[in-house]
Amino acid sequence: MDKENPLLLKTSGLVKTYASSDRNITVLDRIDFEASEGNFIAIVGRSGSGKTTFLNMLAGLDTPSQGSVFIKGKNISDMNDAELTQLRRHTVGFVFQSFGLLPLLSAYENIELPLRISGYPVKDRSILTMEALEIVGLKKRSNHRPYELSGGEQKRVAIARAIVSKPPLILADEPTGELDSNNSKSIFGLFREVVTEQKITIIAVTHDSTLLSMADDVKELNKGKLRSVETDGQRYR
Repeated sequence: MDKENPLLLKTSGLVKTYASSDRNITVLDRIDFEASEGNFIAIVGRSGSGKTTFLNMLAGLDTPSQGSVFIKGKNISDMNDAELTQLRRHTVGFVFQSFGLLPLLSAYENIELPLRISGYPVKDRSILTMEALEIVGLKKRSNHRPYELSGGEQKRVAIARAIVSKPPLILADEPTGELDSNNSKSIFGLFREVVTEQKITIIAVTHDSTLLSMADDVKELNKGKLRSVETDGQRYR
């Protein structure tokens, strides 16, 4: 744990097992993990190693077979559906590999949508949406629809949507998977800025080790275990 920043997220003995026809498959095996406020953590691992499953556990989108996930000291496994909905609206932001933008809405409207769903007043929605557009450098593109934006710009809109309500935690699943090298570096650079300036914690799954130097910590998920690794130039697939 970061000695300077308070603990935001913790897992204790996290296990996820799936039953197959002839045996049980353990994807996550007693994982103990901590993330402090204002940290940027990258998760690497080969395809099928359980990275997305791990993020889903952290977000309360899937339930562990054993163990617990704590966010701000609260065990999310004990939360009911209404409490989990509030957690996702106000505490956790998501950035997916696919941009997930609504094609008929402008960049501004896509970013504003979570605030509208959560019942924010109109004035607050406007202020927060413009702040998010400023952070990702797209104020001049706010009225453009997704098909009028480049892949990198669409990803920036997705990031702005994730941070618009100022959640303390962002979970990103292969956020650069559909982007070229330059756009990928730009997105991870934006994550770095968000962590430093907004004090948001970001946990990002990636397969590309060329981006890992921007993270504060790198973890590898392999055979159900999560361990700290040095960035050695290996590319994970």
